[in-house]
Amino acid sequence: MLFIDFRYQDKRYREQTALGDTAANRKRLQKVLDRIEADIAAGTFDYRRFFPGSKNAAKFDPAPGGMVGPVSAAAVALPSAAASVASTPLFKDFAETWYGEKEVEWRRSYKTTLRATLDRALIPRFGEKEVGQISKADVLAYRAELGKATAKGKQTKLSAARINKMLNPLRQVLNEAADRFDFRTPFDSVKQLKTKRTDVDPFTLAEVKQILDTVRPDFRNYFTVRFFTGLRTGEVDGLQWKYVDFDNRLILVRETIVGGEEEYTKTDGSQRDIQMSQLVFDALQAQFKATGKLGKFVFCNRLGTPLDHKNVTNRVWYPLLRHLNLKQRRPYQCRHTAATLWLASGEAPEWIARQLGHTTTEMLFRVYSRYVPNLTRRDGSAFERLITQTLGTQLLPVKTAPAEEAEQEAELLAENAAQGGDHE
Repeated sequence: MLFIDFRYQDKRYREQTALGDTAANRKRLQKVLDRIEADIAAGTFDYRRFFPGSKNAAKFDPAPGGMVGPVSAAAVALPSAAASVASTPLFKDFAETWYGEKEVEWRRSYKTTLRATLDRALIPRFGEKEVGQISKADVLAYRAELGKATAKGKQTKLSAARINKMLNPLRQVLNEAADRFDFRTPFDSVKQLKTKRTDVDPFTLAEVKQILDTVRPDFRNYFTVRFFTGLRTGEVDGLQWKYVDFDNRLILVRETIVGGEEEYTKTDGSQRDIQMSQLVFDALQAQFKATGKLGKFVFCNRLGTPLDHKNVTNRVWYPLLRHLNLKQRRPYQCRHTAATLWLASGEAPEWIARQLGHTTTEMLFRVYSRYVPNLTRRDGSAFERLITQTLGTQLLPVKTAPAEEAEQEAELLAENAAQGGDHE
């Protein structure tokens, strides 16, 4: 542990701290030492102000009669370890400062979520502690508490993903405070919890047909568009007629609906133009007859406002799956279904990635390839064709196809007949 060594009134004093020997802590203590030496030079040094729990401080405390003398044991027992460094703001105060500075960068939906996490969880837990006094042990203890908590409205524990989302604002606040007030962040070496990989569970083409044949007529166009465009939930709910280009058969993805509010798309890469298949074109033409004059949104209620995705999921989607005895899956699987159908039909991966709003094909192959047999072959036939085409047929035995054999035999028979020979 680091200590401070200085001379005061011609005597040497040494005060121990609870800070480990790191570059950041040395820099931190050097600032304290500079202030001590400045006060000594100015004749204003107050030993107990810098070291309230030190035994040496008692030597400089004024006695009841104004004389310097020892003080009570209670006074000597004041906090000592962390008091040798400058104080830092309370978590609740610095969190508000941090939020006010950063909110201009965030979407409305993210601000709402973050504000709820701060107000309901982090400030009640850490609000009265100085940011510089929140230790790694405090963070790990809080994480352990979250691991034992029950999810709201459920009987299961909080998932690792949910715990990470609750800890991320705490991490950001304390990391920023550590940079500003020059202390070591308690999140140093505290890693995110490992989360389970979410597996996609797309529908087969037969299941898609079954769903579209059975769904309520007023939602058939909606799910047709979802199944065959790969639009995200917010993108299809926020689709406006001005972004439907019937002439060029394009859907222009420019906005989305999040929490009932119109927002910019998830990322810049999500801004894209989706080509309409005939099924989608016909569905949107039919939808225009139904809602084209109600308002600006393609899929809307009778008032012309966007659909509430939770209402659609709970009142239309899940009851339909139960009626058809299909496995319950989120409507988002419609997007995964579009991707797997495109791949299975042999569409170019680069084109599919653009349709989905992915900047590369990496995620496409990592997530969906196992649903496409011809993309996961391991029989070596593709390699054999490449070698044969490149190096010639003499290196590998090539079996004549039955059709080719029949054609060659016919040619021989015709040649014999022309020469008057035996047809056999």
